[in-house]
Amino acid sequence: MDFSFLQGDSAWIWQVFFVVVAALALDFLQRRVSRHLARRLKSTANPWDDALLEAWRRPLSLLIWVVGLGIAAEITGRQTDSSLFELVDPARSVAVIFALAWFVVRFIRLAEANIVRQREARGESVDRTTLDAIAKLLRLSVIITATLVVLQTLGFSISGVLAFGGVGGIAVGFAARDLLANFFGGLMIYLDRPFSVGDWVRSPDREIEGTVERIGWRLTLIRTFDKRPLYVPNSVFANIAVENPSRMSNRRIYETIGIRYDDLAQMPAIVADVEAMLRAHPAIDTEQTLMVNFVSFAPSSLDFFVYTFTRTTVWTEFHEIKQDVLLKIADIIGQHGAEIAFPTSTVHLPDGVTLNSGGGVEAPGCL
Repeated sequence: MDFSFLQGDSAWIWQVFFVVVAALALDFLQRRVSRHLARRLKSTANPWDDALLEAWRRPLSLLIWVVGLGIAAEITGRQTDSSLFELVDPARSVAVIFALAWFVVRFIRLAEANIVRQREARGESVDRTTLDAIAKLLRLSVIITATLVVLQTLGFSISGVLAFGGVGGIAVGFAARDLLANFFGGLMIYLDRPFSVGDWVRSPDREIEGTVERIGWRLTLIRTFDKRPLYVPNSVFANIAVENPSRMSNRRIYETIGIRYDDLAQMPAIVADVEAMLRAHPAIDTEQTLMVNFVSFAPSSLDFFVYTFTRTTVWTEFHEIKQDVLLKIADIIGQHGAEIAFPTSTVHLPDGVTLNSGGGVEAPGCL
């Protein structure tokens, strides 16, 4: 076989060609092997192997092409006098560092998603807030480390960079004061844990109420009950009170009910029967405060109040229980021959009123 085309002045062109073809073939081979391994590992319960395999696929392709094109560029550079090819070595080093950092960041993100998915599939609880915080800190550490390595590779002094960061950090701090305030506000949320992803929160100081969907380093995303996204800067939470109804131990039923003044004699029995009904109700937590007492002579009614707690904290279940309790109270009032009062007015005429023969009203002293 004649290989004379590999000799002479044009030999380097064929060498570049073979290097590029080899990179293409190697990339194709790794893609086929990765797909085959992905099918094999998909049935395993280990959350790390799937993440590892999926994380290396794209960075490995990038690494193959970086090395291949770097070799091709070196071959070309030896045949030319261009100073442009002097940048091949540092560019290749930076690309390799980027590929490795990309692989680690992808692995952290995919492992986080796999852990959440598999634990939810097994019915186990997942602390999304802690998991998200750890994953973000790991990714940030990888990015900072990769940046410092790139600077060192390019010939910059790391100690000089750090010193400049210390001196210039003051100016940057003033310029990015709000950004830093939000960053540390997010850090305090992760440490103090006033709420987590999935919690229902609200603030009596601001018009903030909804379900927490994401806690970022700068913003917290809260989905309001009308499904609108609400983006709250993390620094806001350092200056407002935040209620977290998701962490309630019980929900309270606190109602005032009035009966007519004519039913005063039935009040003791009604109060006693309502309290007995609540203590026997399976959805009422009798270990918490339970009170049913006659409290006031209102303008149009005799009022007693009901103060008790349900076992559930689920909002929809609570309202079903409250409805059942109120209907049973109405039945108890009716069983005693009493009625629930409503606003009324009574007019007293000292001499009375009579009806005349024509059906009209006639008061004493009228002509």
